[in-house]
Amino acid sequence: MATNLYIVYGGQSAEHEVSLKTAMTVLQAVDRSRYEVRPVYITREGLWCAPWPLEGELTQPEQLRRMPEHTSKAASIGAILAEMGEQPCVVFPVLHGPGGEDGTLQGLLELAGLPYVGNGVLASAVGMDKLMTKRILETHGIRQARYVELRQQRWETKREEALQELEQEIGYPCYVKPANLGSSIGISRCADREQLLAGIELALRYDAKLVIECEIVGREVQYAVIGQEEPRCSVGGEFIREPDFFDYDKKYVQGGLVQQIPARLTPELDEALRETAIRTFRALDGAGLMRIDFFVTDDGRAYLNEVNTLPGFTAISMYPALWRETDGIAYTELIDRLIALALTRQPLLRQEVLV
Repeated sequence: MATNLYIVYGGQSAEHEVSLKTAMTVLQAVDRSRYEVRPVYITREGLWCAPWPLEGELTQPEQLRRMPEHTSKAASIGAILAEMGEQPCVVFPVLHGPGGEDGTLQGLLELAGLPYVGNGVLASAVGMDKLMTKRILETHGIRQARYVELRQQRWETKREEALQELEQEIGYPCYVKPANLGSSIGISRCADREQLLAGIELALRYDAKLVIECEIVGREVQYAVIGQEEPRCSVGGEFIREPDFFDYDKKYVQGGLVQQIPARLTPELDEALRETAIRTFRALDGAGLMRIDFFVTDDGRAYLNEVNTLPGFTAISMYPALWRETDGIAYTELIDRLIALALTRQPLLRQEVLV
């Protein structure tokens, strides 16, 4: 019996549209002769739509929107999970942000006993939370930008005190980021107090917990990691672009980005960053895939910027491009490898041992 491949996409996060772009690219590339492909759309309201057989060509993300059969989240989720559990399957989540990349979906799939592509509950939850990622990597001696945490409650009750601390500890320019979000949504570069106030208000629209970092002037270099017990790291890559803030619009709307692979690094620095990427993957208990980004200054100092436990697979995404340039792995083969890894890591629901 052919394995059913459920591509789960959409979701309630601010990265809903990015997820549709990723899903379309994956669905266009997957080998339909090897799998029975079943897309599963999650609406912005969190309703799961019935899987549908993929037929014909996909040309735009709008084709992936469906209408739910149920009016409650619980009923829709239960119906889809019951269908998945009746036959051999693997789930490929391509939901970005909270509700898909943060361990909540992974925990649901673990409880249902369904194999899935990508990181487990722990790595997904920690990797989504920028503050937790930073704290864990600090214990491993991995260099990062100086940062402070800001909670919404403190901002509302002790605003002036918080501002003074931010200006003293971080200064300008700085970056304000929601702790749990990706694709540069809700992030602001702030050069003075007026911009800082606006940046904090924007970020609090997406999360009650923020990260404020000092600016590192340098190029962003990205690495792709794949595997489980013996992970492998790609060569580094970067986008050739102006040295300003790489926001959502520049990433996904304007286009025209040019990838430089390998990145413009000395062999020694490239090797050191690959080793650090592997250390990061293991420190976070990674599995399947992860993209790890660094800032590299003109004098060759590197700072870990962030990790992405479910990196994008759009036409301009760096993760698949890095493996193509490292090992010659085509997009379709990369999907096959990730699915194979998922099938070797079955969900483990351990029973209590009575002595």
